[in-house]
Amino acid sequence: MKKPIKIVFLDTITVGKVDNLAVIQSLGKYTGYEMTTPAQRIERIKGHNVVITNKVIIDREVMDNCPELELVCIVATGMNNVDLEYAAKKGITVKNVAGYSTESVTQCTFSMLLFLLNSSAYYDDYVKSGKYVANPVFTYLGREFWELKNKIFGIIGMGTIGKRVAQVAEAFGAKVVYNSTSGKNLNVKGYQHLELPELLRMADVVSIHCPLNEQTRNLLNESHLRMMKPTAYLLNMGRGGIVNELDLARAIDENLIAGAALDVLTSEPISADSPFLKVRNTHKLFITPHIAWASREARRLLIERTTANIRSHFGT
Repeated sequence: MKKPIKIVFLDTITVGKVDNLAVIQSLGKYTGYEMTTPAQRIERIKGHNVVITNKVIIDREVMDNCPELELVCIVATGMNNVDLEYAAKKGITVKNVAGYSTESVTQCTFSMLLFLLNSSAYYDDYVKSGKYVANPVFTYLGREFWELKNKIFGIIGMGTIGKRVAQVAEAFGAKVVYNSTSGKNLNVKGYQHLELPELLRMADVVSIHCPLNEQTRNLLNESHLRMMKPTAYLLNMGRGGIVNELDLARAIDENLIAGAALDVLTSEPISADSPFLKVRNTHKLFITPHIAWASREARRLLIERTTANIRSHFGT
């Protein structure tokens, strides 16, 4: 007789509305909560042998108090919210999902870059404000922009997403160079590896796609930002904390760089005292609320692979 599968999803709000969540629900007895506080974790997990979590922390306190727990499914790639070493000691399997958001993040990388580079908000406002009505000629060149063709596109972090961004940058005609923060990807075929200072000095676009760890925390600070061209754009699609936020805010207001686009922040949601909320050159800063991973297709794939992880564990 097969063991009954009892599943609890602790933070369904993090994946939004996905049409294939019903597949997970059909695997066994299912309970879902939009959000779960630290104080609610044990009570909600008890009696379940599968827990699904995006951000809710599963630590030794949870594991010690939930003896039925045997599988933790992280609906994300990062696994820092689970005590992996203690889970192994307790015989609890932990599975994540990798590679589900590559196309989504890549698409958002370029949509954010082009939004800044082409001054899209500025020109849209120019037309909708009625100013274009009074323009004496067919075009209005209030702000210049440049083409990606023949420019240097620098990528920090040449993993799966970094490589896909490199392919798209090449499609625009840019020359791609990169820096490997881990040192594991020093010989990616077709691309030149540069030390970080050299990449920053050369690049017209610097796009971050590496994880946050001890090697990358505060990777770019004031001294690094001063190495960049004043016409260059900085994109952070990796993690908040890789770029010193106070230093970046200053660099934007001091016109050290042309602009920055960020989908990740040190504190998420953004903190009320964030230096980014005090930037004067707001047209040079574009921030989105950690959505680059979250296309409809990416979230559907995330649930699909989480379902596969559960089925694989129980042999269903």
